[in-house]
Amino acid sequence: MSDSTVPIRMSHYQKLALTVILTGVLITAVDTTIVVLALPTMMGSLHAQLSDAVWVILSYLLVITLLSTQVGRIGDMFGRVRIYEFGFLIFIIGSFLCGIASNEQWLIFFRIVQGIGGAFVSANSGAVIADTFPSELRGRAYGFNSIGWNMGAILGILLGGLITTYFSWRWIFLINVPIGIFAFILALKVLKDRTERASRSFDLIGMVTLGVGLLGGLLAMTRWSSGQLDVITYLLAFIGIVALVGFVFAERMQQSPALDIRLFKTKVLTFSLLASFFQSLGNFAVLFLLIMYLQGVRGLSPLHASLLLVPGYIIGGIAGPLAGRWSDRIGVVVPATMGLLLQAIAIFIYAQLNTITPFGIVMLGSIINGIGAGFFFPSNNAAVMKAAPAKVYGIVSGMLRTFANIGMVLSFAMAILIASARIPRGLVYAVFVGTTTLHPQLMNTFDNGIHAAFYACIVMMALAAIGSAMRAGKANSA
Repeated sequence: MSDSTVPIRMSHYQKLALTVILTGVLITAVDTTIVVLALPTMMGSLHAQLSDAVWVILSYLLVITLLSTQVGRIGDMFGRVRIYEFGFLIFIIGSFLCGIASNEQWLIFFRIVQGIGGAFVSANSGAVIADTFPSELRGRAYGFNSIGWNMGAILGILLGGLITTYFSWRWIFLINVPIGIFAFILALKVLKDRTERASRSFDLIGMVTLGVGLLGGLLAMTRWSSGQLDVITYLLAFIGIVALVGFVFAERMQQSPALDIRLFKTKVLTFSLLASFFQSLGNFAVLFLLIMYLQGVRGLSPLHASLLLVPGYIIGGIAGPLAGRWSDRIGVVVPATMGLLLQAIAIFIYAQLNTITPFGIVMLGSIINGIGAGFFFPSNNAAVMKAAPAKVYGIVSGMLRTFANIGMVLSFAMAILIASARIPRGLVYAVFVGTTTLHPQLMNTFDNGIHAAFYACIVMMALAAIGSAMRAGKANSA
């Protein structure tokens, strides 16, 4: 941290670069929320099965997870900015193809294409910020980055409801095309690579074993939650576990592993990555659970349900830059850990919801959760990049996204599995994708099901807070 009492200002180039990065974060954030609200209309239009609806979400997240570390390597090899720009191009193409998909199989495939572009953008964004901003400004830059995420989430919630109500669901994807083209052109004009190329090799064994492990686990969890607890489910779970164990051993033997075990010798980096994983595992499913509570239990429309959550995203976007400045001054541990505890409190509030809870309580929980997210993300991102050697910014940025994305993928499956233990399994899928509402006598049962899922999320957030707090005394340089 600078000894000067005069705040360091961003240069004109840094402001323009941050605008480009914010746009990339915004459009990828839009896609994390907009698809959820459009799923019922989308699947009805395509006459798709409910199991396919789940994979419209999971396929996108899974491909981003698998490619994150490899994309970071490509960025180190060919230029982080160049790969970041290429990601915009792929994302635009994938979005357009999703918008014209003729059936659910093609939609899932095109979501994979879109996920490839999203991985190129998200996995390199942290490294581009680290290259562009000195350590004294990174917390602030990551704070503004959280504004882009929160704005994207807000737009996704609002646009998802508005587009599916007044227009075709296809526009939830097609709307990315003009935004992406604008960001792509601006990136070409503004962003510059500032680091030398580094020779990297790909870890195909690591990517394959991780992919098989996650895919096997997700297939087993989704089959189990729908009541298919049979030989195939057990076999998929077994294959997933074996593949994940193989992934760990493979990474220890690789010269250039997808997850470089040597980097875990840096305690700040280790605890920061673990905090990111458990935060995603505990928090990503919260949006799904809340929307299903508001729609399934309380009978609100998707648009009216989402409007209750908007204040939290707005206030979280305001809190992000403030927390970034705070972490620049005092270090990352206090704001990051405080943010995680606030999110745990918010989820505890959600776990008390019932059939007569005032909607203001939902909004209060959303605001507390938004403030917590605004505190955690910029502080934790700054900790990761400050603890990483400059020559591996791309790899570390990819590792950060990988840990967060694995948590996101498993969070969704975990929430469905836990909730389905209390809810009739033939009904759980229909409720989670919003294709049905609950008969009155099932409302309390469903309420108890999502309470159990919320409490599981609180446990994950507590583990994240412990990991964040473990950096105390080790993060002075961060």
